[in-house]
Amino acid sequence: MTIYAVSNRAPATSGKCFRSNQSNRSVKRAGISLLGTLVVLVFVSASAFAQYGGPAKLTIKSSVLGEDRTILVRTPQGYETNNLKYPVLYMTDGDAHIGHTGSTIEFLARNGRMSEMIVVGITNTDRTRDLSPTKATGPFAAQAATAGGADNFLKFIETELIPQIEKTYRVQPYRILAGHSLGGLFTVHALITRPDLFKSYVAVSPSLQWGDEATLKRAEEFFKTRKELNATLFTSLGNEPGAIGKSFVAFKELLAKTQIKGFEWDAQQMTDEDHGSVVLRSHYLGMRKVYDGWQMPRDPETGAVAGGLKGADEHYKWLSQKFGYSIPTPEILVNQIGYQFLLAANPNRDEAIAVFKANVERYPNSANVYDSLAEAYEKGGQLDLATPLYEKAQTLGKQNNDPNTAIYAANFTRSSDKLKQATAAKTDKTDASKQADAAKKNQ
Repeated sequence: MTIYAVSNRAPATSGKCFRSNQSNRSVKRAGISLLGTLVVLVFVSASAFAQYGGPAKLTIKSSVLGEDRTILVRTPQGYETNNLKYPVLYMTDGDAHIGHTGSTIEFLARNGRMSEMIVVGITNTDRTRDLSPTKATGPFAAQAATAGGADNFLKFIETELIPQIEKTYRVQPYRILAGHSLGGLFTVHALITRPDLFKSYVAVSPSLQWGDEATLKRAEEFFKTRKELNATLFTSLGNEPGAIGKSFVAFKELLAKTQIKGFEWDAQQMTDEDHGSVVLRSHYLGMRKVYDGWQMPRDPETGAVAGGLKGADEHYKWLSQKFGYSIPTPEILVNQIGYQFLLAANPNRDEAIAVFKANVERYPNSANVYDSLAEAYEKGGQLDLATPLYEKAQTLGKQNNDPNTAIYAANFTRSSDKLKQATAAKTDKTDASKQADAAKKNQ
C-alpha cells in the first residue's frame, strides 16, 4: 500500500468563549441572569470568525482493492495548533456528505453536545461493488454485475485505511461508521460481521431489501446469539414505501427484541424527509444518540454549570469510562465556570482566579486562558498581574492564528496604558510626598 497526500486545508483557527474587550463586558453584565445561554451565544459569536478551508485529500494505492482510492479528511478547527487526539468518523459516499456532516459535528461540538472529531470520507469508484454484501437478485441483477464486494471493501477499511489514518493523524481509540442507502446496508453488514472494528454505527435508509434481505436475515442470527456488545446503533428512514420501508420495519422490530448487554440503539422514521434529504437530520440525530449524556448538567434555574470545576471533572471522568479513553474537561467549559464566579450577582473573584489558573495549567498553549485570567486580575485592580498575561495572550494569539488576536492585543494595550498611568500617578504622589517632607525639614 502506498499513500500520497495533497492538502487543500487552510490554516485552522479556534474561536474562544468570552472574549475580553470593553464592549463584551457590558454584554456580559447585562446577561448574568441568563448565564447558561450567554455562554453559548458569546462562544458562537467568537467562533463565527473561524473559516474552514476544506478537507485534505489522501490517495491510497490499495493492494486489497487493486486500485487507487481518494480519501477526504476533515480535521477539527485548531487541529494544526494543538496536540489533542480525536475520535474518528468513517463515512461512505464521502464527497457527498463530508461537508454537511462535518459542519453538523462542528455545530454540535461547539454547543457542548459531542466531542470534536476527525471525519474521513471515502469516495467511490464502483459503489455497488463495494457497498453490497451479496450479489443482486431480481430485475437489478444485470445492472449490478459487480455487486457483492462489501467484505473486500471492509477489509480495505480495516487493513489499509484505518491504519493509514491512525498513522497520519492524532486519533483516539473510538471509531464510528456511517453510511446511507447502500452505505447504510454496508454499515449494518459491518456491525454484524466485524462488530469490534467500530464503536458506533449510523445507518441511514439502509437498503436491507438487497439480495432478498440477506443482511437482514444475517442480522437476526447475530442478535439472537450475541450476548454482549459495547456499541451504539442509530438507524433511520425517510418517507420510503416499498421493499426498503418493509425491511426497515422488520429491522426495527428485530432490534426491539434484542437483549444484548451494553448495546444501545435507536430507530427513527422521518416521514417529512425522502431517501435523499433524510441524511442531514439523521447524521445530526445519530451523533446525538452516540453522544447521549455528553453535555455537562446545568442548574435549571440559572443555566450555570452544575458542581463547578469539581463537578465538571467528575462528569468527564464518567465520559472517559463510557467511551473508553481519557476525555479531559474542555478548556471552553473550564472558562465558562470561571466566568460564572466572576460575573455572578455576588462575584467570587478568588474562586474565578483559581479556576482560570487551573485552565492555564491544563491548556498552556491557548491564548484565551491567559486573557481570561488577566481579566479577573484587572477587575480586582491588579494591573501588574493582568498586563503580562494579556501580553502572553496576544503573543500566543499571533502564533496560533487565533481569530481573537486583535481583541487580545487591544486588551494588552488598554491594560498596559492603565498600568503606566497608575505607575506614573504613584510616582508623582511619592515625589510630592518627598517634597513635602523635605519642606517640613527645612522649616
